[in-house]
Parts: sequence; C-alpha cells; structure tokens
Amino acid sequence: MKQIPVHQIHLIHLGGPTALIEIGQLRILTDPTFELVGYQYNAGPQVIAKTASPAILPSALGAVDAILLSHEQHGDNLDPAGRAYLVQGKQVLTTPASAQRLGGDVQGVSTWETVNLRDTNGLQVRVTAMPARHGSEEIKEAAGHVNGWMLEWEGQQRGALYISGDTVLYEGLEEIARRYRVGVALLHFGAARAQRFGPAHLTLTGVEGAQLAQMLGEATIVPIHYEGWTHFTEGRDEIEQAFAAAGSEKRLRFLPLGQRVALDL
Repeated sequence: MKQIPVHQIHLIHLGGPTALIEIGQLRILTDPTFELVGYQYNAGPQVIAKTASPAILPSALGAVDAILLSHEQHGDNLDPAGRAYLVQGKQVLTTPASAQRLGGDVQGVSTWETVNLRDTNGLQVRVTAMPARHGSEEIKEAAGHVNGWMLEWEGQQRGALYISGDTVLYEGLEEIARRYRVGVALLHFGAARAQRFGPAHLTLTGVEGAQLAQMLGEATIVPIHYEGWTHFTEGRDEIEQAFAAAGSEKRLRFLPLGQRVALDL
C-alpha cells in the first residue's frame, strides 16, 4: 500500500459542512452546499436561511473522486446546487436511507462499514461510516439517520482523519474514541436548533465539542458547520470559550475559508 507524505495532505473549508480533503491525488468532498447567500429551505414551520456564499463555487472546484454525504434530508447539508454537483463525484457515499432516496449510483454505507477508495497511483484510503445522532434520543427517528466518517491510509503518524457529521455528544461517539486513534477531527458545531424539535440542539455545542476533544486524546480539532446558517445558536466565540474553559484551546484550528491548508497527520 502506498504511503502518503505529510506534505501531500490538505484541507480547504468552503463554508458550512463543505470541505475538500486532498490525500495525495485523491480529492474527497464533504456535504456539498453550493447555493449562494439568501438560499432558504423549510424545516417544518421554520425557514432556515443561508447567510454566506461558499468560498469556492462548484465551477471552480472541478470533479472529485468521492463525495462523503452525511445525510441528504436537510438543506444545510445538501442544497439544490449540491445535489446538481453529485454527478461530479466518481463515488458518492452516504447513509443507506439517503442512498435509497437519492437513487442512481449513490452508495449507502452502514455504520462501521468500510469502503476503499483508490487512485491510479496505488493510493488506498479506507473510509468507514461512523455513528452519529442528529439530536436527542427522542427525536432521532424524526431527524433521520446521519453518518460520520473515518479516513485511514498507510503512513499516518498522528492518527486517522475523523468527520463527525451532524451529531450531538452521545455514547456512539464514545465508542469511536475507544476504537480509533484520531489525529485530526472535523467537528460539526453550531448547536443548531429547529423549531419543530423545541429547544434541544441538533449539532455539537462548544461544551460538547470540548468534551469530545478530551475523549479523542491529542487530536487537532477543526470546527466546521458553525457559521453561514440562521439556525445556529453558537458560533466561534462560544466554541473558543468552551475550549478555553477546558484548557484545550491550543488544540483548536479554525481554517480561513477557501484557503488550502496542510494537515499534519
């Protein structure tokens, strides 16, 4: 199996949950959301609006080798422009329920199931679906199933690359921490709320993220999906405050939108 030099691993945060991960020659995109500022979608009685355009438009992004879609049932994880972009991915991986609804060549991946991605140069990346729960136990069925993702390849020094997807802190994430050594974690923050589910949050709070960071050992924490939408109740300030209170502020790494940043894995 081909090893990947550290200098060949990069990440670009495009905004919201959308990030481009480059591992050698492989290009992997998460949750494509490409609508411009002002896009809205209905979530029951609530209208959720986009407050920022993506840092890179799909026309400038080009094709990718794989799209990791945490779920398709919410417009802040897959919007109309993102749906149109799915054909640009050589593979699209998501939950089995989302794959059934999307149809076509979209592949459903069950929790703990692994799919191998390969490029023409012999690189192999193992993508394993991780548990996630989009809210409290009481609303998990209504919110719908979500996948997180773990990416592993030969030569990782610090550990695997973890993408949480939309989730709250619960026992499934504790199991991830027991099973894997994580070097970098892309966590969906924002403490999102939807009126139809009451005051309960649907994604990580700053405090929950700091608690999860403690479980993940020495992993660098890259916050994503904490800005750009009106249903977030926490932003960068709350995340920084929670990590400072936990003594973990040095592990946070906020990425400038649209800029290609090297990852130390």
